[in-house]
Amino acid sequence: MRDRITGAKALMRALQAEGVKTIFGYPGGSIMPVYDALFDYTRGEKKCFDHILVRHEQGATHAAEGYARVSGEVGVALVTSGPGATNTLTGVADAMLDSTPMVVIAGQVAIGALGTDAFQEVDLVGVAQPISKWSYQIRHAEDVAWAVSRAFYIARSGRPGPVVLDFPRNAQVEEIDWEPKHVDFVRSYVPYPILDDDAVRQAAALINGAQRPLALVGQGVELGNAQEELKAFLEKADIPAGRTMLGLSALPSNHPLNVGMLGMHGNYAVNLKEQECDVLIAIGMRFSDRVTGNLKTYAKQAKVIHLDIDKSEIDKNVKTDVAVVADCKESLPAITALLNPCSHQAWRESFRPLDEQEREKVIEPAIHPKDGPLLMGEVVNAVAEQAADDAVLVTDVGQNQLFATRYFKYHHKRSICTSGGLGTMGYGMPAAIGATFGAPDRQVCCFMGDGGFQMCIEELGTIMEQQAPVKMILLNNHYLGNVRQWQDMFWMRRKSFTKMMNPCYELIAKGYGISYLAVEKREDLKEAVEKMLATSGPFILECAIKEEDNVLPMTPPGMNVNEMMLEI
Repeated sequence: MRDRITGAKALMRALQAEGVKTIFGYPGGSIMPVYDALFDYTRGEKKCFDHILVRHEQGATHAAEGYARVSGEVGVALVTSGPGATNTLTGVADAMLDSTPMVVIAGQVAIGALGTDAFQEVDLVGVAQPISKWSYQIRHAEDVAWAVSRAFYIARSGRPGPVVLDFPRNAQVEEIDWEPKHVDFVRSYVPYPILDDDAVRQAAALINGAQRPLALVGQGVELGNAQEELKAFLEKADIPAGRTMLGLSALPSNHPLNVGMLGMHGNYAVNLKEQECDVLIAIGMRFSDRVTGNLKTYAKQAKVIHLDIDKSEIDKNVKTDVAVVADCKESLPAITALLNPCSHQAWRESFRPLDEQEREKVIEPAIHPKDGPLLMGEVVNAVAEQAADDAVLVTDVGQNQLFATRYFKYHHKRSICTSGGLGTMGYGMPAAIGATFGAPDRQVCCFMGDGGFQMCIEELGTIMEQQAPVKMILLNNHYLGNVRQWQDMFWMRRKSFTKMMNPCYELIAKGYGISYLAVEKREDLKEAVEKMLATSGPFILECAIKEEDNVLPMTPPGMNVNEMMLEI
């Protein structure tokens, strides 16, 4: 007997075959047949999916990103056509720049109506193509199984990224004989390059001859699940390592070879030492402008070794002496096997005076101020000191992101969700929702400024409905703080439209039935954090922050990386 089903039901079976457990979505007219099929798969004996109804399609993509970041699985977003589809594009671009595996499935008008300016018709494949790993229109039901399998293969393999599937209504309702498909090969797509043994030998020789080696650790280590391989590599050759913002949890905060965060607002010593090292080893990172500063002067004294799975990153920004193009889970142990056990104690000790300068001038005043209003750094530090060792940090974008990533503690892999490449305000809350589903046994602490909080405030409805246990720390300074800081530093203190009038967040929390507490006084902070973390379910902790709190250190835009400022 033939197993004859609709394209919509074929989608359910194809998602089930890919191991999908959670879908973040928002229904609408052009995706209604799929949602009707989904109904049976979310309840009763046939249940295999949890569907999380978000309040905005952009929220669906950020939630899918948060889910993917902490779980290592592909995040899934399901939306309708037209504005539903275009609302996902910010999340798609965000996932592309941050190499987050995600599949967005969007409804579309029937193929007979394409090109007629039909209601809620948008050329989604055309607009998504430049910002996705692959975009494809499923024009016939018989192509569903193949397209879904191919989408997940592309999204999760090699350097991960987002895939967009455009699903016209006719293909959703057509009937076909179900036949499962499995795609594990795409012609001209080589997700895992073959490791070049000569490059491995050249890299090992440079490292063995180095007097002042420095490793730059990026998110590629997390994406490749190579955290243990990284530690073995660093420890054998005694190499100090800085981490990019997205790579912060690839190496524990308390590891003796961890020398801090790289970048514009990273740690002082490691940024200056990039200009003194003799061998620079970049591992799964892309030499972002926020890391390198002025490229014309960046690390010109060093031999550069670049380990990356994506060949297009090699020589894109920084000229490489040795390129090892492969999965770092394979390349790191291959190089480690050829390394001589070594000690670089004098080189590592040279970081300490610079670390002490930063601690005295920046860190201690930021996390242990003696008087005045609350500071962002001390709030982050207070949460970090009481949070679980495996807590997940989620941030929005702005000063809250920079303070949170600097002062949180990382003990466990996949412990940070933040928008790095695109810098998307409104990312934090929905990404935190996704993280609670991707890592249900871990504490999720989400830091947001008042600007970013209001960009995604509708997702409080999702948190309310799901009782997602997000601990939301609202750092309220009544400003778009990061823009205000730049205006003060570089635009003659002309604060053009960065001051914010804010609503009563207590009433908003009450309306959504979410536990809330406000903190204004320093002496109340520790107890408030303790109460937040001890409360089951979601919680909003609003902290009244000094209005003109500044993030330091800072390398001004366009300046050399070693021209980092400890004070303004």
